[in-house]
Amino acid sequence: MLTRNWPRHLLCLSLSLPLGTALACGPDFPMRLLDNRGQTLADLPEGNFNFEISRLGKTVAGLKNVTAATYNPDEMYGEENARADLRDKAEQAGLSAEQQALVKQLRGLTNARQVEEQGASLPAEIRLYVAGAVAFATGDHQLATEYFRKLLALPADQRPLRSTWAAYSLGRIWFARSAEAGDPVEALEQARDAFRQARQMSIDGFSDPLELGVASLGEEARVLRSAGDWNGAIELYEAQNLHGSAVGNTSLKLLVNDLAQLPEPELAKLLQLKAVQQLVTASLVSRMGWSFDEQPPNEKKLIKLLQDSTRGSLENADRLAAMNYQQGDYASAKAFLENAGDSGLAWWLRAKLALRDGDKVAAAAAYSKAAQAFPQNEDWGYRRTPDWAYETVQPKCRVEGESAILALQRGEYLQAFVQLYRSNSIYWFDAATVAERVLTVDELKRYVDENVPAPPELTQQDRDNYVPLPVAASLRNLLGRRLLREGRYEEAVGYFDSDDLRHKARFYGEERRKADNAWWPTKRAGALYNAAWIARDWGMDILSYEMAPDYATFGGNYSLESVELKVGPLVAEDEVKRQHASEAKPDQRYHYRFVATALASRAADNLPHSSQAFAAVLCNAVSWNSSLEEQSALYQRYVKEGPYVVWAGYFGHQCPFPDFENANKRYITQVTDSARAALRPYKRPVQIGAIVLFTAGALLLINRRQRKARKG
Repeated sequence: MLTRNWPRHLLCLSLSLPLGTALACGPDFPMRLLDNRGQTLADLPEGNFNFEISRLGKTVAGLKNVTAATYNPDEMYGEENARADLRDKAEQAGLSAEQQALVKQLRGLTNARQVEEQGASLPAEIRLYVAGAVAFATGDHQLATEYFRKLLALPADQRPLRSTWAAYSLGRIWFARSAEAGDPVEALEQARDAFRQARQMSIDGFSDPLELGVASLGEEARVLRSAGDWNGAIELYEAQNLHGSAVGNTSLKLLVNDLAQLPEPELAKLLQLKAVQQLVTASLVSRMGWSFDEQPPNEKKLIKLLQDSTRGSLENADRLAAMNYQQGDYASAKAFLENAGDSGLAWWLRAKLALRDGDKVAAAAAYSKAAQAFPQNEDWGYRRTPDWAYETVQPKCRVEGESAILALQRGEYLQAFVQLYRSNSIYWFDAATVAERVLTVDELKRYVDENVPAPPELTQQDRDNYVPLPVAASLRNLLGRRLLREGRYEEAVGYFDSDDLRHKARFYGEERRKADNAWWPTKRAGALYNAAWIARDWGMDILSYEMAPDYATFGGNYSLESVELKVGPLVAEDEVKRQHASEAKPDQRYHYRFVATALASRAADNLPHSSQAFAAVLCNAVSWNSSLEEQSALYQRYVKEGPYVVWAGYFGHQCPFPDFENANKRYITQVTDSARAALRPYKRPVQIGAIVLFTAGALLLINRRQRKARKG
């Protein structure tokens, strides 16, 4: 007896060990608006500096934007070499092979006069430019100026290739000489005129492969900055930025840092200037320079001086209101909003201030106006929340997402879902939560049928390259899984996005229906077991929740911190009831594993306990890792009710397929076996009784035959 039972004791020990998959730390996750609704409504996301400065300044009429030829924001190393290579390549354009070789040779000289002599065969503009460039490189600014001026004195049709180059170089020379000249003002004016000339030549169609026309904006801005003209410099950098130059963007950031270093009296005076004020505001609204919630040391000074200098300002009022709101100065924010007009940002702030005053009706109206005012394509870019989630802030989507919180509180659940769903993937986690936990399945189905047609199926190449599913496909999959969970098998199939998922859903539904319709127990058990197997192996695909507890959105690989939903100022009792009614049963991670073991247990209920199928069904169910408690309970059921099998020592680890056909025979043998077992203690009396009965029967038969013989 001991030999037979010892593997079972070892199995009990093994079931106490952790069999589930250990989950490592996951990737970064997007922000969820519904987790902390009050915080979501109270916070105003920081702006994006790149977007903010794109609103400032003006482009130069006729000047072309930079192209990939000179713009590479990802270039981090070897910048000087990259520029030299770009210049050398541009110098070869428009020249014959012989001329290209000669120019390359002349570039290696250090004497500009020799360049002029040896380059006599070159076109005049090429010869003069190379001579001037060599003089500039050797520090002979006077001689370089002479050559560049000679070049620009040529008739226009004789200098199509190097006019912008010469003028731009003259600007650089004059700016360098301003640091040495006794009268720097004159040199700076000469530099400014030269950069303007280079820009105009670019506009007029002279060759500009190095895009010096746009570069001249930054160079002229540097001239103005040196002359103390902050306003003019900022406007030129803003124009350079609008023409696509990364230099303009970077320069504006550096100017903000320079401004912050100035003494307060000087900075206060500069903040009276429109361009300075707008640039500083853009920086503060964007919280540029913040890192890990540490406020830059000079930011408080900037905020105080900007607030003092803009009291009653009509310029940039919505941004100034935003800055004050972010700093917690709600009174100043409200004052600025009186002059802020009807921008999306202004209405967004009015909605938040109305909520602070407890006026949800006014807040809802303001949110509606904000959503209408923000352009669909306005994008503030990527940000990190204080808890390190990420968010791509598209203000129109964010405003609608916040408005959805109020819609939920009012009981307008479908409206809330639609507002979140319109964000596409940005707030998909929130939209999915409402779709599978707040809406009824019929409300969701009606919306999908009327508004969400099936998108084209991803190709195998798309899947191999991890192209994400369209949100429409994710929503339809969510609905399909929800319908399957609720037993609406036929309806569910068509919502899945691939043939593979449709096949799995169809197979599961067929087995569940077979189980419901089967009248013979083993047939019912077989269908239940097949459904259980499908639920376990394909549950993540066809039965799981998009969000908690299964997180199909991550393929089940990660989970998010759960937030208990409680009735409160922003959460209505009816929503809580709806969420409780739609929660997973059981509400545990990988809940479909528990569904699978429940189906397997039902299959076992329909099988003779003495059959191999009974033991095999329970064995397989133990291997499905629903929970240690369930595994132990299933095993204990086998120990108490099941037959001995040779593989019992590996129960839950090496399980055969249930033999449902032979289980039918056990319905008969189980009865006879039970009778034999019941009579076994009375074996000798029964045998004697049987002999007595047999003997009596035989004597009776003999006596009957003798009587018939006498009568005959």
